[in-house]
Amino acid sequence: MNDLTRRGFLFSAAASTTLALASPAASASAGSSGASDAAGAGWFARPAPKAVRPMVRWWWPDAHVDPAEIRREVDQLADAGFGGAEIAAVHHSIRDKSVLDPARHGWGTPAWNAGVEAALDQAARRGFTIDLTIGPSWPAAVPTITPESEAAVKELAYGSVTVSGGATYAGEAPPPAVAGHPARKLLLVQAARIEPANSTRDETGLDPASVVEVAVAGGQVTWTAPADGEWVLIAYWERGSGQRPESGPHTEPEAYVIDHFSRTGTQAVIDYWESTLLTPAVRRLLKRSGGALFEDSIEIETDALPWTPGLPAEFKRRRGYDVAPFLPVIVLKEEDQVFAYDAALTRHARKDYWDTVSELFNEHHFGMLRDWAHSIGLELRAQPYGLRTDAIAAAAVLDVAEGESLGFKNLDDYRCLAGGRDLAGREVMSCEAGAYQGGAYTTTWKKLLRTMGGAYAAGLNQTVLHGFSYASAPGAGWPGFAAFTPYNGTAGYAESWGPRQPTWRHMSDLSGYFARVHAVMRAGAPRADVAVLRQTGYTKTGIGASWFTSSGVPAGWTHQFISEPLLDLPAARVARGRLAPDGPAYKALFVEGDKFYAAECTMTLRVARRLLEYAGAGLPIVLLGAWRAAAVPGVARDGENEQLRAMIADLLARPTVRMVTAQAEVPAALDALGVRSDVRYATASTLLTARRVAGDVDYYYLCNGKHVENPKPPVAPIDHDVTLARKARDGVPYLLDPWTGRVQRAALYTEEGDGIRLRVALRPGESMVVAIGRPGLFGTPARTAPHVVATDADLVRYDGSTLVVRASRAGKYTTTLSDGRTVTSVIGPVPEPTVLSSWRLEVEDWRPEGTVAHRLDLDRLASWSTIPELADVSGIGLYSTDVHVEGGAYLDLGEVTDTCRVLVDGRRLDPVNQLNPVVDLGRGARTLQVEVATPLGNRLRVADPAVYGGLARQPYGLVGPVRLVPYGEVRVDAR
Repeated sequence: MNDLTRRGFLFSAAASTTLALASPAASASAGSSGASDAAGAGWFARPAPKAVRPMVRWWWPDAHVDPAEIRREVDQLADAGFGGAEIAAVHHSIRDKSVLDPARHGWGTPAWNAGVEAALDQAARRGFTIDLTIGPSWPAAVPTITPESEAAVKELAYGSVTVSGGATYAGEAPPPAVAGHPARKLLLVQAARIEPANSTRDETGLDPASVVEVAVAGGQVTWTAPADGEWVLIAYWERGSGQRPESGPHTEPEAYVIDHFSRTGTQAVIDYWESTLLTPAVRRLLKRSGGALFEDSIEIETDALPWTPGLPAEFKRRRGYDVAPFLPVIVLKEEDQVFAYDAALTRHARKDYWDTVSELFNEHHFGMLRDWAHSIGLELRAQPYGLRTDAIAAAAVLDVAEGESLGFKNLDDYRCLAGGRDLAGREVMSCEAGAYQGGAYTTTWKKLLRTMGGAYAAGLNQTVLHGFSYASAPGAGWPGFAAFTPYNGTAGYAESWGPRQPTWRHMSDLSGYFARVHAVMRAGAPRADVAVLRQTGYTKTGIGASWFTSSGVPAGWTHQFISEPLLDLPAARVARGRLAPDGPAYKALFVEGDKFYAAECTMTLRVARRLLEYAGAGLPIVLLGAWRAAAVPGVARDGENEQLRAMIADLLARPTVRMVTAQAEVPAALDALGVRSDVRYATASTLLTARRVAGDVDYYYLCNGKHVENPKPPVAPIDHDVTLARKARDGVPYLLDPWTGRVQRAALYTEEGDGIRLRVALRPGESMVVAIGRPGLFGTPARTAPHVVATDADLVRYDGSTLVVRASRAGKYTTTLSDGRTVTSVIGPVPEPTVLSSWRLEVEDWRPEGTVAHRLDLDRLASWSTIPELADVSGIGLYSTDVHVEGGAYLDLGEVTDTCRVLVDGRRLDPVNQLNPVVDLGRGARTLQVEVATPLGNRLRVADPAVYGGLARQPYGLVGPVRLVPYGEVRVDAR
């Protein structure tokens, strides 16, 4: 095997033999992007629907915008292949906020509405989508409330004083331990005896049986402690936190964050939109263009306990007991717990509190907002995390759940949202993509592609780039306003993409790649091997599933997370031994201890009943842990734990259920239950996979990706066989190129019963798509020569219905066909590979005053940073050289920073795989040109050293080595 094969040439082919991809399947779900197109529509080759095109986060400096410029920027985005933009009032880079004039140019002013109207109107003209952020910056806030308003965000602060046994405390109720907004309301005063046996390193132990309410008169307390021990007197104060959206002011008067746990708080947002933002023109335009209302992550900042006035009543209604006796172990001081009962009771009480908050948040905020958004023609897209709430359940409430590449610690954070989306029958999971701290103007597309590759395997199918800044703002210097840079005086968060970046020249190549991946990841219905049932549905934690995350994924297993509320969804039924058979079709359910509450084996009675139903319907279930001693997750009422354990015993007696005590026993339990993964390979791999099924066609997205952002050891190239399950018994594999949009029937593979085994060679971050369907799919010939099961040639492919072998060296090559025959093919003389060292280089040097041209003759390739004339240059370089290629040849570009295109004799070739820049030149090349575009960082280092001078100089340009690798081809006599 030669080096080119190792670099991924196994599935490459000449352009003349590839085909534009037709519809996934005529019988596929009409709700899936591309899957309802008529045959031959080319949904993959030319993914036209705006729904599958990538989006950007479009940052405006409040209403310091010109409608004419807004229209130009919509055109810039549409021309670059984007399908939509999310308008957000964000300007962290502007340190002198006095220049913003929020009274005339703030969020929600007539100037803001005029900008929104221009964006919506131009978007409708261009077939583009505009999403509208719920408020200025984040969290959700409106200028019609104050911290004292009923609708404003609330917190429960506490104050305490220690009282010796037999002593009397007389005075004001203890004031809050942490200062806050002065307007406050005393809710309750309690006393509890200190119990050192319940103390922890950070928490004072209390005796729960001793807790009593203390009378208050006019804010004064007179109370004598019993003689037995030391006591603590605790006062609870409800107050507005006074939180405002980040980096304000954005409005006049200033906006304050709303109560996310009450209908009153959400109604304040709705009322402001109805009265101020939804002008007649905006309402009319929303009906034309659709789009979504968007809310960023729920970053409620408080030094006390998040609270809402209705919580005590809601807690009793939902949990069945009063919260008051448990407030001592629930209250927070600067996000830390203060008091504790015994460990189990404390843990259960805190869980009940956060479960209540979670339900209020998902119902009173997301549910209410979603219904209102639908009434004005919008969907609701949101990042449902930031608090200790059930984000898995929230993903089922939202039209579109969104994650983020910056805050998500590993791919399991995405798998949490994917489980909620898929059990609810939603289609899209989105991502705020490419926010890198300190990455302003130095972020490469290769870095972003490597970050995002694995996320698609975890279920992501919409990319919202972070981001695209409006052109200018008061006080902004070259290259224009950027929302997050400067940040505290230095280079800020990545990235301000757009025409200000040299790499924008190649943006349509990148946007096409994203769109094709999105289209595949929305085709038909998702499939996952295992559902992992979580008692607590947090995400943005990086906490995975035992065995599956560490060992199952490297072996080919796929999983998603689900939580209790999802089990009530219509799709959460079992048929044919599968959970959610029309959706993810999980083959098994895995349950372990609650990883967020001491790994305790807990389960509600409702879940236990549901699992008994599932087991009775034939669903394989694996439980990890000491489940015979299980407990209900909250504070148990009389007899609940006994009922649960009896049901667990019944569950464990079912033939489709196994309990194991160690992670290492999980695969044996699955095997005993007859559960196999859809994707299999012999040794552990960094390959990440996702499967979709449209009718009788299987789609596999495969990526040599990262489970975490900075894996150790780093991801290395892979090259090994992979077996893919197929739905159609006669299905054959097709190779779909997400960079070019071309498709070809695979010629080299082995049939293994219900699967297809083929070889996958991918560089770090690189991806490929395999479809398995009936012969003749995608416009390929229905009848072909037998396929190949083994060959010592570099590559074998179909040319129409005929087999062709290819090699970069002359010789005899042996090919074994699927009908058992062995064929020998002879490839004649092939020129030796050549290193192309001499180039003519023309550079557009981007500077604040304009572009400057450089022309150099190079006798060897080197990074611009090592060439004195180009050391601090950012821009676009065009490399040219003369070659003589009679037969076919590959061009291997080696190292390139950042994006590139290749031209042969003045003709631009298909988009280059930016993570594996090797292209098939075809035949007869004379002049080669490689166009390379860079980030702006090297120029900004010297143009604005006060901000960017600390950046390291980057190695831009074509570094190579660039190799020309000729090959020969011959048809295989397969008669």
